[in-house]
Amino acid sequence: MRCIIVEDQPPAQRILKKFIQDVPTLELVEVFSDGLKAMEFLNTESVDFMFLDIHLPKINGLDFLKSIPEPPQVILTTAFSEYALEGYDLNVVDYLLKPFSFQRFLQAVNKVNAKYEQVIPKNDASHLSEIYVKSSHEHIKVLVKDIYTIASDSDYTEIHLQDKKILSNEPLRHWMEVLGGSQFYQIHKSHIVNTKKIDRISGNLVVLINGAKIPMGRAYKDSFLKNILQ
Repeated sequence: MRCIIVEDQPPAQRILKKFIQDVPTLELVEVFSDGLKAMEFLNTESVDFMFLDIHLPKINGLDFLKSIPEPPQVILTTAFSEYALEGYDLNVVDYLLKPFSFQRFLQAVNKVNAKYEQVIPKNDASHLSEIYVKSSHEHIKVLVKDIYTIASDSDYTEIHLQDKKILSNEPLRHWMEVLGGSQFYQIHKSHIVNTKKIDRISGNLVVLINGAKIPMGRAYKDSFLKNILQ
């Protein structure tokens, strides 16, 4: 799994680097000393998860996390236990209280593993025929069979149909909770596809029957292919 470190203290960076090196399944992509640089990186790159310190310069870790529309999985690291509750409210995977042991580090990483193995959400939307999309001050009825993709774009999502798109106020994770199952899969940090609309899979692209080409993210590709091609 690909990960990044967002931590401003060199000793803490060194410990995390050493622990990551000792786990063959982990790949450290980058280390950042402040949240703004990490935010710029995540705008163009995808990773499976990040180790995020709470006390950072310029913007603290919790505010940084709140500012990312579709963040990767997060393991918080801090010396202050009072932030744990707010961290869990932000749906973080785990909370490492400094100083932490290698065993405790492994426990947190294994929780990330468990989340990524849950590619098919518990909710199965195969029985749904229609949904209502909140768009501005309206609730628009959409037939599930007409949806091609759902894409994240900053603070909103786009529901793509055959000949139009509908802007939704809900984040991408909301649509995975509503629609996730045997028909809809998240294949990229910014894209959910309706597998009924797939024409073919070519390299790292999912090509839909309307000609649209959707990229598969590294964090999602293997699990998606494993489930759809089984």
